[in-house]
Amino acid sequence: MKIGKHRKSATTVMILLAALLGGCLAKENASIVRSADGDTPAQNNPPTISGSPQTAVMAENDYDFAPTASDPDGDDLMFSAANLPAWASFSTSTGRVSGRPSLADVGVFENIVISVSDGEYATSLSGFSITVSQTALGSLEVSWTPPTENTDGTTLTDLAGYRIYYGLAEGNYPNQISIDTAGIASYVIENLVPDTYYVVATAINTAGLESSFSNVAIETVQ
Repeated sequence: MKIGKHRKSATTVMILLAALLGGCLAKENASIVRSADGDTPAQNNPPTISGSPQTAVMAENDYDFAPTASDPDGDDLMFSAANLPAWASFSTSTGRVSGRPSLADVGVFENIVISVSDGEYATSLSGFSITVSQTALGSLEVSWTPPTENTDGTTLTDLAGYRIYYGLAEGNYPNQISIDTAGIASYVIENLVPDTYYVVATAINTAGLESSFSNVAIETVQ
């Protein structure tokens, strides 16, 4: 997959996606942990949680994110959050994080983790950070050429989507975006604070296998 440049209002980068999907297990967006209350009955299944939290907001602007969660057994769900910023409120019934940071809150709030529990199992989103900026936010357009081959050289016939990973240091990509449509070949990452970003991408097949990282695209958002 290539991630290359053309300019409009958003800065644009292009990534070269690796030849695809051979034997590498997909990275999981959520981790599952067991609650401390003894053994779980065999018929009980853990809840699921998903979502891509916004990772930046301008001071004096509203932040709002609510995950999607469900339980295969129809159990009642309760949400919790760790390392939540003081300016944010949290709903234990929906998992919604909302608030309006002030200029005094400018900075980075790291390793925020939202979890959902059915009383016996708990499932968590991957930890994320929220950057509060006092300057205007920019965006970064990522585009690519979809891969056509598996790593063994055979024709790729079961491409299901992509994942974009990005962060402020090469090799450290705490932000993740899942794209569940194989026909898409670009994506605009919005609400980025001015900084230099490192972006990689992977391809996913219908079995959930994920390719290795693409080349690293480096771009400064003004």
